Amino acid sequence: MQKPFAFYLLPLALLMALGSACTFNPDKQKPGQSWVQGEWRQDSVPAQKRLVSYSLYDLKFSCDSFFVTIHSFSKVSTGADTCTGSGKWIEYWKGTYEQRHDTLRMKGEFCKADKSVKDETTCLRFGDYEEYFKITKTTDSLVQFASITNVIPINARLIKRTSCVPKPL
Repeated sequence: MQKPFAFYLLPLALLMALGSACTFNPDKQKPGQSWVQGEWRQDSVPAQKRLVSYSLYDLKFSCDSFFVTIHSFSKVSTGADTCTGSGKWIEYWKGTYEQRHDTLRMKGEFCKADKSVKDETTCLRFGDYEEYFKITKTTDSLVQFASITNVIPINARLIKRTSCVPKPL
């Protein structure tokens, strides 16, 4: 009994479709958004002295990558936790970002200060983290990053402008 021609053609078509869906990772960083390149700092939050807890952000953007330092403060004791017991702690977050219209998507992972991977045996948050921000540019050196998960926006000022020099990955 002879098999129909389509029987032999189907696996070949599937292999071609799968092969065309795969692409190599780029060998360099993407250029990212030129307006955000550099270092940004949040100096304060509205009603900061009346808040029980809050965070201040330092953001660094280089091409399509970011590195964020989160300085957190709390007037409430969290118990015997040695990581937050003093009421002040710092976390670090790195990854890549992309902008679509007025939304900035930042996707990465919590890390150590030296940008190395942080594991579950360390203090505070670890692992993957993704955040979306609505961007409102007040001026070229003042930007508001309004998180979709946090009530308090990040009002950041530019402290150092840089330009993208793509690095090898």
